[in-house]
Amino acid sequence: MKNKRENIAEYILYLWQLEDYLRAFPAQAEASPELHDLYEMIRREGIAEGGHLQLAQNALGEMEQLHLSLLDEDAQYRAMMMRLQPALNILKSKTDRPTMSDVEACLTLLYQVMMLRLQKREVSPETASVQQQATRLLQIISRCYYDDQTAL
Repeated sequence: MKNKRENIAEYILYLWQLEDYLRAFPAQAEASPELHDLYEMIRREGIAEGGHLQLAQNALGEMEQLHLSLLDEDAQYRAMMMRLQPALNILKSKTDRPTMSDVEACLTLLYQVMMLRLQKREVSPETASVQQQATRLLQIISRCYYDDQTAL
């Protein structure tokens, strides 16, 4: 399994991907102990039709706390977020959860682009540009998370 400490954003995206995979192919849960355990969590948590594992939600909460700290403490990060905000607002308005956090919107964007690419569908230049900005933002949060975790 992806290591949360090494890159928390990749960890969340990996969990989301596994959730979708196990929903589509539940018989594959027997392919490995890791998949079996995750499938059991999905069933126990009642998210077989949709939603995210508590593991992913907790990690997202940790990322959101760091994001808020960075907004307060880092002028460059705040400026980066201000440039990205209009695109995130448009993205959120097109979802069934327009009140999702900015961090979740960034992760959702990356996940959707990943799915488009897996389907060999085109990603517009505008979306690719926003994806790059969101990736950079998530990299900063992930690096701060890693630094915090290794300092313990």
